[in-house]
Amino acid sequence: MIIITGGAGFIGSNLITNLNKNRIKEIVIFDNLNKQKKKNLKNLNFKKIYNKNETFEFLKSNKKKIDVIFHLGACTNTLENNWDYLYKNNFEFSKKLSIYSSLNNIKLIYASSASVYGKKDGDLNELKNMGLLKPLNLYAKSKLLFDKFLIENFDVSAEIIGLRYFNVYGNNEDHKLNMASPIHNFFHQIKEKKFCKIFDKFDGYPAGGHKRDFVSVDDCVKVNLWLFKKRKIKRNILNVGSGSAVSFKDVASIIINELKYGKIKIIKFPDELKKGYQSYTRANLNELRNIGYTKKFIMLSKGIHNFIKKKF
Repeated sequence: MIIITGGAGFIGSNLITNLNKNRIKEIVIFDNLNKQKKKNLKNLNFKKIYNKNETFEFLKSNKKKIDVIFHLGACTNTLENNWDYLYKNNFEFSKKLSIYSSLNNIKLIYASSASVYGKKDGDLNELKNMGLLKPLNLYAKSKLLFDKFLIENFDVSAEIIGLRYFNVYGNNEDHKLNMASPIHNFFHQIKEKKFCKIFDKFDGYPAGGHKRDFVSVDDCVKVNLWLFKKRKIKRNILNVGSGSAVSFKDVASIIINELKYGKIKIIKFPDELKKGYQSYTRANLNELRNIGYTKKFIMLSKGIHNFIKKKF
């Protein structure tokens, strides 16, 4: 049996799609559904879906049947200012799940975030230099808190791996609203208004020049499935990104070229984002490669082409 917290969400629903392609249907989802998340699960095969609050009651009575837990459920709002809420959902829940997994020898693969790097770019040794990281918002702080808990409290033999996702894009992002990827938002802005908005100069970068590592959700799923199938994994935290940084202006230009219409509109950089904004991110894939993952990541132009193709 496969457990997926946040299974109706962005990465979760794409993971189930690919598990189904591999004829795996013995999947139990834990999530809090809304109308859009229900759409993400349309035509997917799984055993049952439970409310997040039922997670540990279910796990307690089914521990001998579970092969792996994909922990993707969390508050993903980078603008959330309620620390008690973030602490409970992103740290305490993950902490309890990791202890359960370790005690019952169940593989746990969980979602961390590249937001923990703050002004860094991910080019650090994941396990030795976490003390150097300075998150720029409370969401990132909550993610880093659990990463630290993992390293400080579990032996290297624990089969628990954190995946620090960079800027993930792809199908099934509609429910994320303003937290959806720039690729998702630019596409819909251009489709509906014939232009997309890009931030003006800030933090030493020119207008549209801020850069992110954009990674396809298809690649994120491939990493998850590879780790699931890998016979033995050791406690670790890995970057999951393309390894390249691309400017927002270039992203918009790729989308405009794909659609054959659209313009870029430069807008003032919002004051409320300045404190917690990452102007540059880039994944370091060395550790992922070191443990044996050899698959190439989808080039951004190809990934955007695939994304837009599914919209028509």
